[in-house]
Amino acid sequence: MSVRPVKRLVKAKPTVEGAGVHLRRAFGFGNTSDFDPFLLLDDFRNDRPEDYLAGFPWHPHRGIETITYVLAGTVEHGDSLGNKGVIAAGDVQWMTAGSGIIHQEMPKGDHDGRMHGFQLWANLPAALKMTEPRYQEVKAPDIPVVREDDGTRVRVVCGSFGGTRGPVDEVAINPVYLDVEVPSGKRKVLPVETTRNAFAYVFAGGGKFCNASGPLTVPTEAAGWADTKPPAQADNRSLVLFDRGDEVTVQAGPEGIRFLLVSGRPLAEPVAWYGPIVMNTQEQLRQAFEELEGGAFLKAKATR
Repeated sequence: MSVRPVKRLVKAKPTVEGAGVHLRRAFGFGNTSDFDPFLLLDDFRNDRPEDYLAGFPWHPHRGIETITYVLAGTVEHGDSLGNKGVIAAGDVQWMTAGSGIIHQEMPKGDHDGRMHGFQLWANLPAALKMTEPRYQEVKAPDIPVVREDDGTRVRVVCGSFGGTRGPVDEVAINPVYLDVEVPSGKRKVLPVETTRNAFAYVFAGGGKFCNASGPLTVPTEAAGWADTKPPAQADNRSLVLFDRGDEVTVQAGPEGIRFLLVSGRPLAEPVAWYGPIVMNTQEQLRQAFEELEGGAFLKAKATR
């Protein structure tokens, strides 16, 4: 077994999206190869209603899938297919834009004014860029939780962990999307298939992700791996990009650590991206915006 070394450790950066929603962007709109097949990760945790209530009014997407995971508050969704729904704490919305969809996402805070969650964009392979749009809404009780003897808790949103499969299915890039919580002071090894690109995004507590490429043993003295340099100290709003290997090792800090662990097989295809539309060539991108302007963007009829 080989531990994935930390390739990069960065902090999510403040930005404003939609009609004035203040959020933090972990990655996106840059070099996509390191995160392929993923394009963007936004952390929209906010405790000030004036910073998020304007939401994300009607806007188009083509060529991608968007995955919204809510921790607190609600997000109301509506789209050109006629889908409508509200996702709340612990729920997931997985939208395949495919050939084209127009939708809106309107956040509302909980009784304390908190609106917490994440949105991840996943690219679609060239062969499926123009697939039928689809919408999946998964409620919190339907997302399985794996509880291990050391107190580690893993919510399996998509893919599998320890023989448990998540409820989101038929996703083109076959990703693994986990919400991992490791108790204070515990060291945890998590398998990640070697052929996948993988990242972690820390959103509670903190800890160290092992930065070694060789197999590890449990340290017998203070000079063990957790104390060597350069350690990867990751805390709230830290993005950890991993290099190749077949497992990720984390040492939880005194407050424990909670993070998203996401992986997917790279598509290794050209990316032509502007705003909410992601294609493979500039010509396809130009055509998409011409269709949007000319009223020919939507290929799928509303069914509801």
